[in-house]
Amino acid sequence: MSRQAVSSSCQGRFRWPALSRRSACAILLGLASAHAQAPLDVRVALVIGNSAYLLAPLVNPANDARAMSEALKAKGFVVHEARDADRAAMQDAITRMGDALKGRQGVGLLYYAGHAIQLDWRNYLVPVDARMSVAADVPRQTIDVQTVLDAFKAAGSRVNIVVLDACRDNPFGVAASGKGLAQIDAPPGTLLEYATAPGNVADDNPGGSNGLFTHYLLQEMRVPGARIEDVFKRVRLHVRRKSEGRQVPWESTSLEDDFYFDQKAQRVQQESWEKSVAVEKADWDRIKESNRPDDFFAYLQKYPSGSLAEQAQFRLDNLQKARIQVQPGPDGIRPLPSGTARFAVGDVFRYRRIDGFSQNATERVARVTSLDGDRVIFNNGGPVFDQMGGVLRNRFGTKDPAHLVVPADIAIGKRWRSAFTNTGPGGQRSDNFWEARVVALEDVVVPAGTFKAYRIERHGEARPVNGTDMTFLTATDWVDPRTMLVVRTDIKYRQAGRGAGTVSEYSSDQLVFFDRQGR
Repeated sequence: MSRQAVSSSCQGRFRWPALSRRSACAILLGLASAHAQAPLDVRVALVIGNSAYLLAPLVNPANDARAMSEALKAKGFVVHEARDADRAAMQDAITRMGDALKGRQGVGLLYYAGHAIQLDWRNYLVPVDARMSVAADVPRQTIDVQTVLDAFKAAGSRVNIVVLDACRDNPFGVAASGKGLAQIDAPPGTLLEYATAPGNVADDNPGGSNGLFTHYLLQEMRVPGARIEDVFKRVRLHVRRKSEGRQVPWESTSLEDDFYFDQKAQRVQQESWEKSVAVEKADWDRIKESNRPDDFFAYLQKYPSGSLAEQAQFRLDNLQKARIQVQPGPDGIRPLPSGTARFAVGDVFRYRRIDGFSQNATERVARVTSLDGDRVIFNNGGPVFDQMGGVLRNRFGTKDPAHLVVPADIAIGKRWRSAFTNTGPGGQRSDNFWEARVVALEDVVVPAGTFKAYRIERHGEARPVNGTDMTFLTATDWVDPRTMLVVRTDIKYRQAGRGAGTVSEYSSDQLVFFDRQGR
């Protein structure tokens, strides 16, 4: 069985192909140029901390805002600050921030700490003077987060960051649509960061000088050279660990480029891809069979965006399940939580493979016949997957580590890497590297029916360890979030060898049927 049957096989010593080195040089030069221009970035932040509510005052938001303002100033931001602000003051601050960004293609940031409420899949920031009694009061007495996003858009800022430490219980006498904040997708060029997952509540940390989420955000912002995605991934781990899984920060991103809080960060990594992947894998091999959550916490702190980070996250979530409630999104879909086994003995998968050359279609049936720890064995010893759906063995050979297609959890904008090697049936080995990104949630029609699925776009390359032929691959996968299984894969190969250019190119479509017997 191979839901990713057209994936290339690989195993080896993780050597970056020669063709890619030339491309990498151009990329590094571009990054170096971008780094040289980074100090010229216009950075404008609006920081709001509301504590002094007439109803349900909060302890830390004003302190959080004060500390965050100082931290952002140290990172080159011009900060507009509002503490214990009424609605008029918040609106005025948003206008001033937008005016400061307008036409300068800068970086805009909103940090908000205080009460917030969701209503009809919109999120509203609550001023200290709000006195809501019915649902109609919410848009009239609060600030819609969309107002801030519209201000960024009107200003033409190229990077937008919205951080909401506001997912607390609703103390107001008005019926909200749910607890905490609503899940919304980040518009282009934007990163949305919530202090906890949508539909859940965060801790104000009354015993500390800052809220739990902001305490760790301030800490991680001081780490030099960290990408913003890595900052928030480490914050997520700290908060999850400290809260014993009751609070897990969440993000949605559509950023195309890396952003660093530290403008002097060395964006060009001197360590080679080969070395970094090999070191990471060596650390993974030391802990992958561990049953200690702390081992995976430590691993993810060290490699928050590494090529095995998704496997580590899945394993952590399997060993120590988060205590948050996974909420359905606006479309009604409740994703399968990370760490949940995706296969069981007796599962049957029927799929069709269409050969891109001949257009001939073949149908196959694969049944889960046994489980060996995390290993999922099909057809009494045929293909082998792991419980994430990563391919450990298929007709192309044996992978080490698994060829990862589906991540631990899924959301639009999520990115990950997968580096692995393959030993083919004849002993030949090849090195592989893939990058993937979730780009949309859309309907996909296959013979099994119509699925609301996440579309993932991947690209990769493979090179034999003892040879010069290169294979370049692009793939599109559709993943059903309710099962985290691939329902369709389209893949294209382009092979180049010994200076001869393209040798072959074709595509192959897979339409996957599945029947989860016994579920």
